[in-house]
Amino acid sequence: MSPAKRIGLIALRLICRVLFRIEVRGNANVASSRLLIIANHESFLDGLLLGITLPMEPVFVVHTGTTRSLFFRVLLRTVDHLTVDPTSPMGMKSVIRLINSGRPVVIFPEGRITTTGSLMKTYDGPAFVAARTGATILPVRIDGAARTYFSRLSGQHPHQLFPRITISVQPTTRIDWPAEGSARERRRRLGESMRRLMQEMIFASDPKQTLFEALCSAISIHGRRWHLVEDIKQIEYTYGDLLKMALALGRLVSRKCAEGERVGVLLPNLAPTLGLIFGLSAFRRVPAMMNYTSGAEGMLAACEAATLRRIVTSRAFVEQAKLEDKLAVLAERHEIIYLEDLRGEMSAWDKAWLMLWALRFPSLAVPSAHAEDPAAVLFTSGSEGKPKGVVLSHRALLANISQIRAVVDFSTEDKLLNALPLFHCFGLTAGGLLPAITGAKVFLYTSPLHYRVIPELVYDRNCTILLGTSTFLSNYAKHAHPYDFYRLRYVIAGAEKLAQSVRSTWFEKFGIRILEGYGATETAPVLAVNTRMAYRTGSVGQLLPGMQARLVPVPGVATGGALHVTGPNLMSGYLRAEKPGALEPPASEVGRGWYSTGDIVDIDDDGFLYIVGRLKRFAKVAGEMISLEVVERMATQASEQGLHAATSQPDVSRGENILLYTTDATLTRDRLLAAARASGWPEIAVPRKLIVVDELPVLGSGKTDYVTLKQWAEQA
Repeated sequence: MSPAKRIGLIALRLICRVLFRIEVRGNANVASSRLLIIANHESFLDGLLLGITLPMEPVFVVHTGTTRSLFFRVLLRTVDHLTVDPTSPMGMKSVIRLINSGRPVVIFPEGRITTTGSLMKTYDGPAFVAARTGATILPVRIDGAARTYFSRLSGQHPHQLFPRITISVQPTTRIDWPAEGSARERRRRLGESMRRLMQEMIFASDPKQTLFEALCSAISIHGRRWHLVEDIKQIEYTYGDLLKMALALGRLVSRKCAEGERVGVLLPNLAPTLGLIFGLSAFRRVPAMMNYTSGAEGMLAACEAATLRRIVTSRAFVEQAKLEDKLAVLAERHEIIYLEDLRGEMSAWDKAWLMLWALRFPSLAVPSAHAEDPAAVLFTSGSEGKPKGVVLSHRALLANISQIRAVVDFSTEDKLLNALPLFHCFGLTAGGLLPAITGAKVFLYTSPLHYRVIPELVYDRNCTILLGTSTFLSNYAKHAHPYDFYRLRYVIAGAEKLAQSVRSTWFEKFGIRILEGYGATETAPVLAVNTRMAYRTGSVGQLLPGMQARLVPVPGVATGGALHVTGPNLMSGYLRAEKPGALEPPASEVGRGWYSTGDIVDIDDDGFLYIVGRLKRFAKVAGEMISLEVVERMATQASEQGLHAATSQPDVSRGENILLYTTDATLTRDRLLAAARASGWPEIAVPRKLIVVDELPVLGSGKTDYVTLKQWAEQA
């Protein structure tokens, strides 16, 4: 490099570092004779940014279309570059010769600047080059350049004159040449490897924050006037409104409880509920999202497991949802805090604190927290039918959001309709927290059971993303007009197996391909999901970036194995009613820090997961996990003289049906309903079918033979 060019580059480096406040994370000093640097492509400035931040003097591989502009031809004179067409095999051969000569090479696998703000299609050529040369790959993530006026994002996306830019350098890696397959198949696999590597890079470079810090970061990017949340009140709340609710509610509720205390949240899908979740976590209180459909006994067991002393709710909600009887039972042991009363407790000093200090400097107005601190507690059923608390840290929730964003292109141009309750992990993470952190708009609806209303809302509010279960999506399709879903880009199904009939109906009636995913509350919750770039019918998609999985053989099961997973989105641990308040860290037979999903899964050569069956004795009815142990206890209470065993069978419309085998010929469904109501069990747990048998099958040990019962159910 000539002295004049070197001086110009130094001056340019200083100017850009000052204007864009460039922060470089990681170590880019790599000792390798063959080095390939890959990066995401956010703007026309990307080459310049890498040129002034990387310690070496690489050669930039530039798309032929870029050189048509006089401005960029002048700019490219400051760096060494090679102009190629990424779709041309001859162009890639030129890159191979360059790497073999010992020069570091920078290439953008996407081949074009993003127009979505997320990763776009990656070409096979860069992976082919990496495998052919055996080069060391240095992944570099550029973050912030998409918000400059040199990007190709539309006006809906936030733009700034000089946004803060971060260059995150990840550890080096390699892509090996496939050992088997045709030339076309090998090239496809190489391209898939590069796509996965880019997704891992995007996920791994996201900062470690708390929920409130992530909210403040989103506000600094999108601005406080950005309209974000809408609910059934038909009011569009801005980021500023959400921040105000979070700070005010968090301050008022935190006065009534100690730091680190878990506080029950018994509220529907409304903007103040989302604000309360952010507010409690900001003031280092842990919102425990209570399932108000689980019955009085279920909620009491949840309170016992999480050692809840206080519950925040609303008088209006309790009246509208007809929860007076259940709340009366809870009020006998717990302090009930009503939102309506908190308004009267807002003093002049509180208002001054909020307006003059907290809203101006939100990060300084709340106590400092750590990413590993608990951010929320959600409840799931235990083996004895009692809910157990799942403690999710800030790290787990934000990691799962980052994982989802790495594979699905959510943006400010999207509007998501979320009718899944916020006490459901899928509804909380994907339907509540993710929009708030990405800037995508969200309409919070109070019930997924309003099958006629929701399609009309999707149409009327121009929603582009819809979340649901197979059961809910089936019913929406029955009542929707063929044009109601014309704006939908993504329909994502989870919580239960997607029925083939539902998949076919949506494609034929609306022309929409449902993307099925898979997860668990313990993983915050998404584990795998089909995407536009990686889709396979019948599967639940590929594991998200950062996840690791192991299949443990199951005796008698020829295909697949018991799925055990670990990753940054894994829970901190369980809270069980047997040991109230004691955190039980995740562990499985694979080791500590692993979670056993209880599902039998098969994974193909491309990493797609197929659910074969379940090990746990649960049934998923309309997306709800029902303990079969509870069903048997219910039957015993209704008929003490008989012997009872519960199992399940597939059902197209509901996911699964519960079957009860009993030796009592007089037992009826009405008696089971009465027992459920008397004990506070949910009515959805009452079996649809009762089958009278002379005796139940038993194992040699004397235990009930549930394998045989399952076979009977499948034949029924």
